[in-house]
Amino acid sequence: MPHDDFPAGSVWLVGAGPGDPDLLTRKAERLIAAADVVFYDALVGPCILDLIAHGAERISVGKRSGRHSKDQRTIDALIVAAALAGKRVVRLKGGDPAIFGRTAEEVTACRAAGVLVRICPGITAASAAVASAGTSLTLRGVARRLTLVTAHAQAGTTLDLDWTALAASDSTLAIYMGRAAAATVAQQLVAAGRSPDTPVLVVVNASLPNERIIRGRLSSLAFLVEAISAHDPAMLIVGEAVEADPAFARAQCTPIRAGVTVA
Repeated sequence: MPHDDFPAGSVWLVGAGPGDPDLLTRKAERLIAAADVVFYDALVGPCILDLIAHGAERISVGKRSGRHSKDQRTIDALIVAAALAGKRVVRLKGGDPAIFGRTAEEVTACRAAGVLVRICPGITAASAAVASAGTSLTLRGVARRLTLVTAHAQAGTTLDLDWTALAASDSTLAIYMGRAAAATVAQQLVAAGRSPDTPVLVVVNASLPNERIIRGRLSSLAFLVEAISAHDPAMLIVGEAVEADPAFARAQCTPIRAGVTVA
């Protein structure tokens, strides 16, 4: 396989998408197969790791639910060291590297060391979640804006967001890493003026065989996430655009998709 865009001693930050290997881009698949070493996140599943070439190094640097195997500076240093040793390096990240993926730090570290670094985008969890639910992140005349936020706060700090802006009725709010903060999110949005009846969509393990789709209202968001394990990635989406179509809601009850609707 030619390596015209992946010379030895260079780095690609590659988006692994939401988990389903069929949702990888063709470029991502090619880069993974061409790498000499792959540093991968905790949410990158075994089916995607199986695409790594035989004999290539695979190194877990996952950070998940507060359990960090490596801090960010260590990850940066490992990536740079591998590239300076002449290896083709893939840094494999769940979803899209540019969305809550700590991409800026890794790009900065590579450039400071004189290492060529590029980014291969991936499908982000919000897109995968609404695709599975058969709905949309925007809706003409109703949801003109889309805001992506992370509800993960550093230990010992409160969730500091502009709740007034996030509560705008003509927007869709996609919340990453939001399971633990669901009650706070609902309380703050309602206090800022968002209707308690606003539709919400919770998608667990988006795109994977064990995916769960849970629908409800903003007022019930804290209840909706109670049965979700702390180890399962969950996407919370708030807004009129994710209101269930009745025909689709009936059709989605299949053996491989567990749907729960809460009025």
